[in-house]
Amino acid sequence: MIVCRTILEVSRLINKSNRLRQTLGLVPTMGSLHPGHLSLISKALQHNDIVWVTIFVNPTQFNNKEDFNSYPKNLEHDLHLIKKISNKINVFQPSETEIYNGNPFLKKYDFNGLDLELEGRFRVDHYNGVATIVSRLLSLFEPSNAYFGEKDYQQTQIINRLIDLEKIDVNMIICPTVREKNGLALSSRNKLLSIKNKSKSSIIYESLVFLQKSFNKNRNKLNIEKIKLKINSVNDFEIEYLEIVNNKSLQIELEFSDNESYRAFICVNVNGIRLIDNILLN
Repeated sequence: MIVCRTILEVSRLINKSNRLRQTLGLVPTMGSLHPGHLSLISKALQHNDIVWVTIFVNPTQFNNKEDFNSYPKNLEHDLHLIKKISNKINVFQPSETEIYNGNPFLKKYDFNGLDLELEGRFRVDHYNGVATIVSRLLSLFEPSNAYFGEKDYQQTQIINRLIDLEKIDVNMIICPTVREKNGLALSSRNKLLSIKNKSKSSIIYESLVFLQKSFNKNRNKLNIEKIKLKINSVNDFEIEYLEIVNNKSLQIELEFSDNESYRAFICVNVNGIRLIDNILLN
């Protein structure tokens, strides 16, 4: 395993793989790896000659400094998990200075409204921060394939838009959400939950599955408000949003069309920890 901490080191290795015409798979992460991340890395290893994993907690996508400071970090454990998959995987673990030269900046993008829905309403400029770092990484690595998880589906649509805007030649691969035994979508933030609240968080995925079944039976009689009340009745749980939106535009529609696909998105604040999830309905 090669661990690089500077752009210069990375560039030298990429130039070497380019000369050998090797395909490159990129898995961008913020570290604190879990089986969801590892599934992306394993998939990249199946598809590509060379795999790079980036570990960088990007400050520009946090609109809450406390959230940024509390984000779990364990580089030694992350490297151990990656090495268990393969010792041929390369890791880029830069400092904030290396990426932003001591001046973290946000680039503003026109995401055609995708960034204003759902998470975008609660996290101002979050997706501009995501796009800024992803653009930087895609430009540096020029990967054949880049891997992202379906749990952050809104983010995948933002990155798709970024790829179109900047005319980036990359194949984006969206991998299925990996879940805990109780259905809770795997997230680095799950480590911050108490054992009791982690167990109770099964209600999040259960609610999505219930909506999916209801949608396919009789989509005109969905009682979203009833589900919200049920979740809010759980101690320490407060729902921020539960919405059914168009799978492409991410906007709420007054009527459902048989020619469109729809997805349910949910965010629940559990004692200060935001848990997000989504499910395709039809």
